[in-house]
Amino acid sequence: MKTSFACLILFFVFISCKKEAKLTFEPMEIAQKECADCPDVSISIPKAIEQTKLTRTINRTLREEIISLLLYDDDLEATTIEEAITSFTHGYIELKEEYADETAQWEAKIDGKKVYEDDALLTIELNAYLFTGGAHGYGSKRFLNFDKKKGTELENWQLFKDLENFQKYAETEFRIKENIPEGKPINSTGFMFESDSFYLPENIGLTKEGLKLLYNQYEVASYADGPIEITFPYNDVKKFLAKKIKS
Repeated sequence: MKTSFACLILFFVFISCKKEAKLTFEPMEIAQKECADCPDVSISIPKAIEQTKLTRTINRTLREEIISLLLYDDDLEATTIEEAITSFTHGYIELKEEYADETAQWEAKIDGKKVYEDDALLTIELNAYLFTGGAHGYGSKRFLNFDKKKGTELENWQLFKDLENFQKYAETEFRIKENIPEGKPINSTGFMFESDSFYLPENIGLTKEGLKLLYNQYEVASYADGPIEITFPYNDVKKFLAKKIKS
């Protein structure tokens, strides 16, 4: 009986530890105060609520990414999202004062969500749409990867133990997906890789479906082509990755 009771306790401790491995987030909503001469700004991102090195890194990284998207004047410094919204608003107002009849209302929509988490790694996807005039706005996606054990943000290369061979593998798969003939230049079907050489995108993220490579609009193709992405099942790329991924 004592053995069974001890096993039961260990079982609940194990389950509790498994649950504790997941971070807790709360939604954070920020919007521009309504006014006649203000751009339409809305932000919805997850906020990590524990007070640890990791959560501070996550929240700071999200804040810095949003500030970089909204900061209109490079000569100004903004340390908060609210200050960045103010900068974005001033940019719109200045342009409207100069071109009153030609300035369409600016818009900024930013939202974030967790797309992958295990005991060691976390990925947050940050989506943004900005319109500051012209024929159309610009949408972009950013993957933010974190090492939960070290409490740090990961650079793309840190996701891999064999980056060189992964890039070769990715190019082969990219050519197959996009119907680019073997032996032909990577831009032979209309892509716009610099120096006509394949390279990995700025955005590589862990998702439930697999490892995703994402080229945002204009990165390697025209605006009309939209974002270009390819997802690799973890079983196909695990030999290249620095950590074991729970698929």
